[in-house]
Amino acid sequence: MKPNSASHQAPDDAAERRAVAPVICYPVDGLPSPDLALYRAARGTATKTAEVVVPPRDAKVFQVPAGHFFRITSIEGPQVGDLNLWNLHDLGERFYSGKTRALHGTHLSVSDRIWSSHPFMRPIATIVDDTLDWYGFDEFGGSVHDVIGTRCDPYTHNLLAGGQYHHCCHSNLTRALADYLDCPTREAEGHIHDVLNVFMCTGFTRDTGQYFMKASPARPGDYLEFFAEIDLLGALSACPGGDCSSEHSSDTAACYPLLVEVFAPDKEALQGWSQPPVNGYDQSHGV
Repeated sequence: MKPNSASHQAPDDAAERRAVAPVICYPVDGLPSPDLALYRAARGTATKTAEVVVPPRDAKVFQVPAGHFFRITSIEGPQVGDLNLWNLHDLGERFYSGKTRALHGTHLSVSDRIWSSHPFMRPIATIVDDTLDWYGFDEFGGSVHDVIGTRCDPYTHNLLAGGQYHHCCHSNLTRALADYLDCPTREAEGHIHDVLNVFMCTGFTRDTGQYFMKASPARPGDYLEFFAEIDLLGALSACPGGDCSSEHSSDTAACYPLLVEVFAPDKEALQGWSQPPVNGYDQSHGV
């Protein structure tokens, strides 16, 4: 974080330097827009094909075929969920939170897309509905569904507080993926990556620029829904911080389950849609 008091005197033109207007790093006008009208029409034909209940302080894995929808719902109380997504057939292609943030901003909502890692770098899911889209940004600069937090993990917990804490989101996701792959946790852990913090309300303090969290505005019945652009493997952790109003690694916070549902549209409902191709860069890197 920036120091509270500077050790160097401001130059005479400090005000002029600070007044320079910002420039958006990655203008997205050139990106193809998702066809939300098509997705919504297809969603109207969809029927539920699967569901997974994620227990409090734990994680579960789920699959979503390309062209299907999946919904994450708060079902008993305000609860934050940490989401990982992979290509079902190649775990090397996974959600790239940093580039998603660079393209769409710190918090995601309807029409924003989940982008995958290099060298694939394509949209693998699109947000099509969000019952918390009314929240916007509050007076503290907070908003919901962030791609700025990494996930609570036992390494940072050990660094800051000591001890061995095993039910943070990183460990929850690791155990769930290890069970799915039928492999040791040390092998599965390498596939766990930075998350979409579903329902989490976060921002940066204006004085020190520190990442903050506050009580999630989610209530039972609130949901975030996605369209799967490719065959997906997902893993969702019900964070041990509950609504993250005080801690995000806690044995005492009130925690609740989350529901993941998968919906299949009619076969004819997605006429004209196709899976996004992998990125067109030739990977020659100037050689």
